[in-house]
Amino acid sequence: MADFTVGPGATVSQVLADSQKQILRIVRDTYLAHEQGQSVNPDSYFLRFPDKPNARVIALPAYLGGEVDTIGIKWIASFPDNVKQGLPRASATLLLNDYATGYPLACPEAAGISAARTAASAAIAAGELLASQEAVRVSFVGAGVIARTILDYLRANGITVADILVHDLDDTSAGHLMTYATEQHGVPAASGTLDDALTRDLVIFATTSAEPYVPTSTPLQPQQVLLNVSLRDLPPELLLRSNNFVDDIDHCLKAQTSPHLAEQLTGNRGFIPGTLGGILQGTAAPDPGKPTVFSPFGLGILDLAPGHHVLHEARARGAVVEIPDFIGESSRW
Repeated sequence: MADFTVGPGATVSQVLADSQKQILRIVRDTYLAHEQGQSVNPDSYFLRFPDKPNARVIALPAYLGGEVDTIGIKWIASFPDNVKQGLPRASATLLLNDYATGYPLACPEAAGISAARTAASAAIAAGELLASQEAVRVSFVGAGVIARTILDYLRANGITVADILVHDLDDTSAGHLMTYATEQHGVPAASGTLDDALTRDLVIFATTSAEPYVPTSTPLQPQQVLLNVSLRDLPPELLLRSNNFVDDIDHCLKAQTSPHLAEQLTGNRGFIPGTLGGILQGTAAPDPGKPTVFSPFGLGILDLAPGHHVLHEARARGAVVEIPDFIGESSRW
């Protein structure tokens, strides 16, 4: 109990690469556990900076019971200007604590865990919400690490992607995602306008936008699915013409997300019929006569559960760094 484990990023990345099916199962089970009240998931805390208005660091504390039975907190930085230097936008750590004593147990690098759980959430939602199981025409609005990882998890979740259209303000980023789709997954890919992207069966928003820019008049089609992963791309008026599902209603309706703006516009939450957990357990379903928007705010338990798996697997491989006697005093007297 006095020891502490560190999971290096390279180890975490390798375990995640080998565990996509398991991560999908873990994230699905975690949504169901949360829906059934087996978690504690308080509000996230946003640390912002006056001289860096587009940067933030977020703390996501959580407890998940069941087989995980662990406390955790993800500390994730989002610095969009990193992209200009060729650096990843996000970096993160995950601190895990023992539920019996509260003692710190481990700290795996967590940017990859965060991307994987976000992608698994998106892929699970797509699998549940897409009306047809035939080949899907997909568009990505935003072509960064999250978009790339979502593509991986769509395929891992058995979704057949017919082709991909990429829209990104940065041509280089768009080119990288198109090349990745073609070379790694054998999927035809092309770049296109935002209007083009909004016509696809499955539209995935993975940007750093701070406010809506998609036109209110966009003519979405029944049974079209929009994964509002970046949360702020869509105007509230568009949401009010759609089915809306979230990961957690209280969490998602804050911080000027698109659903939060819709709540402010209407004065109520009646436009949200349920959560992804409700869909998974069969207590909620979309109206097939409308398009559907899924807005995942991101829950700390979704980092905690995959992080628990990654740590267990990395230990089994002997690929962690053990720090003995990390706790200074092992007894009270």
